[in-house]
Amino acid sequence: MFRSLKPYQIVVDVVVAGLFAVIVVPLEIQYTDPMGVAFSVLSAVIMTLLLASALAVRRLSPAIALGIAWLAAIAQMSFGRPPGVADLAIFAVLYATAAYGSQRVFWLGFASSFLGAVVITVYVVAGPYFGSGSGVSWSTIPIALAVLVAAGFALLLSWTAGALVRTSLRARENRRAQERAEAEAIVEQERVRIARDMHDVVAHSLAVVIAQADGARYAGASDPSVATATLGTISATARTALADVRLLLTQLRHSQADGPQPTLADLEALYAQVRGAGVDLRVDVDPAPSGEPPAGVQLAVYRILQEALTNALRHGDGGTVDVRLAWHPARVELEVANGVGESAAPPAAGHGVIGMRERAQLVGGSLTAASEGARFVVRASLPIGAAA
Repeated sequence: MFRSLKPYQIVVDVVVAGLFAVIVVPLEIQYTDPMGVAFSVLSAVIMTLLLASALAVRRLSPAIALGIAWLAAIAQMSFGRPPGVADLAIFAVLYATAAYGSQRVFWLGFASSFLGAVVITVYVVAGPYFGSGSGVSWSTIPIALAVLVAAGFALLLSWTAGALVRTSLRARENRRAQERAEAEAIVEQERVRIARDMHDVVAHSLAVVIAQADGARYAGASDPSVATATLGTISATARTALADVRLLLTQLRHSQADGPQPTLADLEALYAQVRGAGVDLRVDVDPAPSGEPPAGVQLAVYRILQEALTNALRHGDGGTVDVRLAWHPARVELEVANGVGESAAPPAAGHGVIGMRERAQLVGGSLTAASEGARFVVRASLPIGAAA
């Protein structure tokens, strides 16, 4: 029934309605009613106040404003008053019903435009003031048609203007809603990307550190130099992870900051970290890339290998881990296979596998991760260049 308006909008509407009443009442009083001056003043004040009230609430409640406008029209005809300046408020009310009213009020305003035109025509042609009791004749039909067309055109013009504003307002709201949805989607994608990168960096680094620490704990008792070398590896791994985390946090604080991303040149350092953790890692690259693969494919290959090797560290049986890369002209085939320890379940549905699959899908590829006998195998196929 009532729309949500800002306080200043309500104040503006009330002030405009008040000024309208102050200006219109003296103009309406100039009409002299046959029943006397007092009756003329009273009828002018009543009709003007009703229309001013409709004008005051036209945006707050178009339905109430339309009802008051019809009440004012009935009062005007009951008093036998001719159309005057006060009737201009009706056009503003019809405009408001089309621009701000509900669906029902919207169509009520449309119907009121037609019905109002008919009522005005009948009142003007056959009313007590204009008809003078002579009734309707053939001579009055052209006048009636002219009045009907003029009144209908004026009333419908006001309603149509409001309908156009309504369409514009809805288009603006839809555009803002779409912009908000797109902004939220971009923010969510950025959060997922940061979370995925954070998981890859932290999970891999912690897995290497844990493996090194466990190895140093047993080997350090018999050979202190092994413990010293292992602590050096742990320190280097932790420093690298800290640098990566700081880079990710910088990107999180400043969404426009694009830092350096791992490439194929960083794979050897990744392999060295895994081998330093005591893993028997075998890497086979056949065929080798014929050129420089796209940066997105390089990043996807690095992160998928990083997560797959991290899973091998955490869930593997300590045996051989096989890595195979095949750089074909249109795609790269990636495979990581490791034995599964009896006490550790394969990470077939963990966050790491989800992240690897997302990275493959981001470049238009696919990834599978499943147990095959006693081994857990990760396979990915990523398109290169135009194939993507």
